[in-house]
Formats: sequence, structure tokens, C-alpha cells
Amino acid sequence: MMNATEPVSSTRPYLIRALYEWCSDNGFTPYIAVRADDSVQVPREYVQGGEIVLNISFDATSGLKLGNEYIEFKARFAGIQREIFIPVDRVMAIYARENGQGMAFPPPPSADEANLPSAADQTRQAGPATPPPGSAERTPPRPVQLVSSENPKPPASDDEEGNAPPPPPGGGQRPTLKRIK
Repeated sequence: MMNATEPVSSTRPYLIRALYEWCSDNGFTPYIAVRADDSVQVPREYVQGGEIVLNISFDATSGLKLGNEYIEFKARFAGIQREIFIPVDRVMAIYARENGQGMAFPPPPSADEANLPSAADQTRQAGPATPPPGSAERTPPRPVQLVSSENPKPPASDDEEGNAPPPPPGGGQRPTLKRIK
């Protein structure tokens, strides 16, 4: 039985593996969107806006390992084989190229946030206290939801008025990846 104080492993690597398998079983091409910071080993010339999208299908990779901490594989870029190494927490989404179905994840913490103690740690160490300066403008990461442009029913909103966002434009077009905040 697990002790309540033991850390629980992230669900992200398990969900990535499950969606990879779903894509492969259904003949879809699994793509991952990755936050390309210094911890990620990818061809920098293909990074745009600090992000890169990679095809991780069986046909596009060699030696693919979808581990709990890292995703590793070899892939060809402009005919040159490159080693790719991605910490799992840098994967922002996995989806099928053909229909856009998949899952997006909360963005990884920035280097500044990763070095800050959590609110629970601060409370344990110092007891109840005022929040640290600058923490009011920082909001905790929230899950993101993928919506299809073919889905006529918009997702429920969690704002105070209960207003749902308008349905995505262009019904019948190819689904797109959209972050709901």
C-alpha cells in the first residue's frame, strides 16, 4: 500500500504511450509538440517559437523509447540521422496528424518556477505565511482540452457566469489543436 507522503508518478508518460498506441492501431501518424528548451536535444534549426513538432511514428523513427522520464529516438532531418532526447515533462501535446485528435498537457514549468519551493513546502517549513512577492500574478498550470472543429457542442466553461465559449468556426473542416484556458 502506498504511503500518502510518497510522491506519485506523473500520468503524462502513460498517457503519451496510450495515445501513441491508439494512433498506431488506427493507422494514424502520432505527432508530439515539444517545448524546446535547453533540456531538450532536437535539431535547433527546426525549432520555431521555442517549440518543435515531431513525427514519432514507427516509420519516421528508429529505436523509439517512450520512457517514464524521457522520450528517445533517432530520426532523419534533411537526410541526416539525428539523436532526439526529450524529457517527458517537455511534451506539450500528442495527437494524430490526420484528424488532430489527441491530448494537450499543461505547459512545463519555467526554470524560475522549477527552482521555487511549492506552496505546500513553504507552509510546512514556515507555517501559514503571506505569499512570496510576485506570486499573485503567477497562476498554477491548468489542464488544457482539445476541441474538434467538427464538434458542434462547445466544451463547458468554468467561468463565474457559466458562459460557454462560442463553437469553433468552420464546421466540417480539419480539427485543430486549441488550448482552453
